[in-house]
Amino acid sequence: MRGRMITWLLPLAIAGVAGVGAAMAATATHSGSATVKAANRSPYGMVLVSSTGKTLYRYTKDSKHVNRCTTNAVCNKYWPPLVMTGAAKPTAAGGASAALLGTITISHGRRQVTYAGFPLYFFAGDKKAGQLNGQNFLKEWYVVNEKGALVKHPTSAGGGGATTAETTTSSGTTTSKGSWG
Repeated sequence: MRGRMITWLLPLAIAGVAGVGAAMAATATHSGSATVKAANRSPYGMVLVSSTGKTLYRYTKDSKHVNRCTTNAVCNKYWPPLVMTGAAKPTAAGGASAALLGTITISHGRRQVTYAGFPLYFFAGDKKAGQLNGQNFLKEWYVVNEKGALVKHPTSAGGGGATTAETTTSSGTTTSKGSWG
């Protein structure tokens, strides 16, 4: 009796776990297409954001067409790549250059969006549009301007992080940066 119960319950448990994993993967940063645009993020000026207004970042350890974060589980957890599915091409809007957009193939055959050849990422600590919590994280992660260059220092007077609006003003607050969990 006990053996029969295990025989029936084990496949159900495995299917349930697989279903949860698939659902989590589907809600990650995948989209059929990806739009990259530029938005004013004081004090850093015009920087790249996703179609939903979330800030996009570059990793200084990456090189052109090479993602060095996704293979590291901790890095990948906090810095999910901007990825797309299918054969669609990324699109540019609002100040971003279509000529600088591209993709690279990363783990599991996913396509990560690049700008000026460098992979683009979100930061898990940015919970809503307009946030810049990943800026200068561990002195390895920075926002990107519309020309594809890293923005390491403020371009305007004032301090602190940005707020949630598409165009933000300096708030005078600072965001503490932690180390890998």
